[in-house]
Amino acid sequence: MTITLDGHSLKIEDVVQIARNREKISLHKDAVGRINRCRALLERKIKAREIMYGVNTGIGELSEVVLTPEQVEKYQKFLVYSHAAGCGEPMAEEDSRAAMVSRLNTHCWGHSGIRIECLDTQVDMLNKGVTPVMCQKGSVGACGDLSPMSQMALAVMGEGESFYKGKRLPSAEALKQAGIKPQVFRERDGLASINGSNCITGMGCIQLFDAYRWLKTQEVVLALTLEVLNANMKAYDHRIHQVRGYPGAQECAENIRKLTEGSDLLKRPGKKVQDAYSMRSSPQVVGASKDALKWARYMLEIELNHAADNPTFFPEEELVLTGANFQGTPMAYALELVGMSTTTVAVLSERRMNRLVNPHLSVGLPAFLTKGAGMFSGLMLTQYTAGALIAEMRILSHPGCTQSIPAAADQEDFVSMGMTTAIKTRQIIENSWYVLAIELMSAAQAVEYRAPVKPSPVGQAVHELVRKHVKKLEEDRPLYDDINNLTKVCRDNLVLDIAEKIVGKLK
Repeated sequence: MTITLDGHSLKIEDVVQIARNREKISLHKDAVGRINRCRALLERKIKAREIMYGVNTGIGELSEVVLTPEQVEKYQKFLVYSHAAGCGEPMAEEDSRAAMVSRLNTHCWGHSGIRIECLDTQVDMLNKGVTPVMCQKGSVGACGDLSPMSQMALAVMGEGESFYKGKRLPSAEALKQAGIKPQVFRERDGLASINGSNCITGMGCIQLFDAYRWLKTQEVVLALTLEVLNANMKAYDHRIHQVRGYPGAQECAENIRKLTEGSDLLKRPGKKVQDAYSMRSSPQVVGASKDALKWARYMLEIELNHAADNPTFFPEEELVLTGANFQGTPMAYALELVGMSTTTVAVLSERRMNRLVNPHLSVGLPAFLTKGAGMFSGLMLTQYTAGALIAEMRILSHPGCTQSIPAAADQEDFVSMGMTTAIKTRQIIENSWYVLAIELMSAAQAVEYRAPVKPSPVGQAVHELVRKHVKKLEEDRPLYDDINNLTKVCRDNLVLDIAEKIVGKLK
């Protein structure tokens, strides 16, 4: 199926399909019409010698320098060259592709002035799998993600490097092998290609998609932990959450009721009047994260489906306006919230895992979930690993969006640092999968010690899935492969899929 970009209807899931799953794209005919009308306006104004920022002037502190007609012809190439000043390892291919998709959809509004030929080349690159090599470090997230997006623009010109069929090649060679003709940038083409916070947006879409999946997988694991710890399920009664009113908390409580339905483990006597907060407060905390992710989606999908450029052209009014629609702060705020809320829920996961291995808190389970405690340490050290991951996540949750350092001789005296936020949020989500896998490993081990009493149908299915990939811990063995394997099972959506096959789609 081909996804058509029209500037108005792109969803987070569409970006993931294109960036990660290599779905083909096309430009809507109406968008092509808008793009061409805007370009015609630009060319009329160039012919009339009207002064326009970044077209026949320099940029940033040099915006008052007016270029000669001869300089204008070459300026876009040098602009891209000078701005390709990032460093470090390349962004993941899916992140680079997501940035390209985000930028293309912005152009579909017809306010950028770029030539359609440049966009057709980018569509071909995405459809044929030519992905620009774009360094992670160097964007301050204002005037757009200039450094990495300039490397994207280099590839469109047949310069720089690109990934193609698993190899890192000079872009000229990658384009040649793919049968794509590079572009020679003309007036405005270079700046229009780079002047938006599209790396932050593209990365953010992928991160938000993964955070949604993680949060629902976390609920599946939470449900199993509640079962083996004989939780007092009054805390999940729908009436408690209805009277407070938060939608996310109501959704979480409903999910947990579905996931634990039919559990014999939860029918045992000996429940506490009130469980610890890590068990009892989960709907309120997980629910707050659900509501936070909804707001992040709202912000990112606004950015995806509107024009973000400078200057902005209005063909119907023969007008060019200079502003700051490249500013990355809206996405930075959204991704800060994604990172903080994921970290907070992961803290709950680690605390529940601690209850599973701590004999003073585990309601009769053996110390560290091993029968040979003393001779064996069981799952003791997995809690150390979870603790280390949580500490790192807490540090990464410190906001990047407050860290502005002025640029361009103080012409750009406030910047969003949104790319810093995107990079650290990605690491937070990466860590969160490991923390979750460690709790799942512990909960599955605890199921063994509750036999013959059985968990819910979902709990049984999840336990069987775990045992296909991680053997029961009878005596101590190296656990790093178990953690890594189970993390992959969670990230590949196997845990969530098996739960949803039984109870239907979780909210």
